[in-house]
Amino acid sequence: MNTSFLYHAFGVCEQECSRVRYEDKSIIFEVQTRSEKLRCPCCKSRHFIRSGSTIRRFRGVPIGHKPVFLEMKVQRLECKDCHCIRQENIHFITGKRSYTNRLARLVVELSRLGTIKDVAHFLHLSWDTVKDIQKRYLQRHYGCPDLSELEYIGIDEFAVAKGHVYKTIVVNLLTGQVVYIGDGKGADSLDVFWKKLKKSDAVIKAVATDLSPAFVSAVMTNIPEATLVFDHFHVVKLMNDALDEIRRSVYREEKDLNKRKVFKGTRWLLLCNGKDIFDNQFKSRLDNALKLNEPLMKAYYLKESLKEIWTQVNKEQAIKELDAWIEQAYQAKIPKLTTFANTLKAHKWGVLAWYDYHISTGRLEGINNKIKTMKRQAYGYRDQRFFELKILAMHEKNYAFVG
Repeated sequence: MNTSFLYHAFGVCEQECSRVRYEDKSIIFEVQTRSEKLRCPCCKSRHFIRSGSTIRRFRGVPIGHKPVFLEMKVQRLECKDCHCIRQENIHFITGKRSYTNRLARLVVELSRLGTIKDVAHFLHLSWDTVKDIQKRYLQRHYGCPDLSELEYIGIDEFAVAKGHVYKTIVVNLLTGQVVYIGDGKGADSLDVFWKKLKKSDAVIKAVATDLSPAFVSAVMTNIPEATLVFDHFHVVKLMNDALDEIRRSVYREEKDLNKRKVFKGTRWLLLCNGKDIFDNQFKSRLDNALKLNEPLMKAYYLKESLKEIWTQVNKEQAIKELDAWIEQAYQAKIPKLTTFANTLKAHKWGVLAWYDYHISTGRLEGINNKIKTMKRQAYGYRDQRFFELKILAMHEKNYAFVG
């Protein structure tokens, strides 16, 4: 058979085909290495003695829907120069794999278009074989992200499973690449990342995170020269939680059934952006609820004015706006608002750091949503390392293999 066909079809260039047969609905090529291509696997010498042979079968790229196997007569060589006794090297496979490199590349290409199950069914391979090919490819290309170019990073956690099982991710905010995944959501989940960061000699200018004490202490301890920026989304979320608690307490304490009916079902109206309520019926219902309870009204308008902190012309104006807001929250004399005002005052420096570096954890929230979608598509992952590798490759859209 023409050797160029073996090369272009299966990536075989040093072997020759002596026979082709059809067996059990499969096409089998009987190949063996040409004599002039045989070399000692250790020193590449041509001075050797053939010391027996064995038959090995490798899975190749299918022809149509017919599975293809390369049945090779593998020589055992005894070198006269280095005296090693080993089987000849087989260039078209990796290690002791039972499939060719060309088939592995085909699996990688098809994995961009379908699930592991689809690819395995189409190529007549096992699910574990396709998954193993994907995992080795992802490990080789994305297993060790480069940290030397990092300047702006974001830190956040996401839930892996029920029962408070979390993982912490670190994202390059300029590229959207996940550069690290740690177990848990405490400060110790980032220990390995700090060690790798130190070895990479990267200079981190700013870090975006939520108000988690664990993340704050970890950043300030390991990279104190970096500016810590608290994400404004999480600050607003804390205010929304306080407003929702006030709404619940108002509903519980109200004895008038008619007033309780007005408060019931107003959670969405209170928490959404007031400028987005265009429906007159909804706006009237919100106004009625606010008129019936003064603490709820104060909390709602403070929630609306909180966003003004991030819309000022410069940092000096933002400081004045933040101080005025905290003072108004104290004057309202509502315990939940007082607690939130204390939290905001304690983290004032990190909130205002947004004016030094306009970064947030918005990219991380988007990545967390993609991770949730990926878990649902795969119905969960048994191999956590494979799961992490898919997350590390998520920024490359073409290589985000479906589970």
